[in-house]
Amino acid sequence: PSAVLATGTQAAGKSTIGRMLAKHFRAGAYVEGDLMWQLIVSGRVDMTPQPDPEAIRQLHLRYRNGAMLVDSLISAGFTAVPADIILVDDLNRSIDWVKASPLRVVVLAPDPKVVAQRELRRGSDAYRNWMASGQELEDAVRDFHSAIESTPKIGLWIDSSHQTPEET
Repeated sequence: PSAVLATGTQAAGKSTIGRMLAKHFRAGAYVEGDLMWQLIVSGRVDMTPQPDPEAIRQLHLRYRNGAMLVDSLISAGFTAVPADIILVDDLNRSIDWVKASPLRVVVLAPDPKVVAQRELRRGSDAYRNWMASGQELEDAVRDFHSAIESTPKIGLWIDSSHQTPEET
């Protein structure tokens, strides 16, 4: 039992890869960051380029709760695969919140142009808070992608731009 954290930007493939990876283990569990985000059903404050302090507090609550769930799954004999957007200084913080070991980190870092294409194909509005007036989706993705560039180079980094999920 251990953990493999899958992180990256929105539409990088974290959920797809995380779920597929968890299935490879004899006893694998997938911890979806979006479900952790949905726990707050009233009073949720989402992240933006200039986040409200409450948004940061709720984001860290999500990460801590995810870490506790990962620890619980590991103690029950599962290999846990959490997948969430955990970037910049939050990556080290989140690694510290997971008490069980080993914890491996996989950062999916496809090209911003590819991420924008994926986002359009899936019909999501995940970048809505990152689009300034008059900005195109690709501009917002590029702005958000700067967080990847500021993230500590921990673990395995994969440019999955031209890979199928199976290849990744």
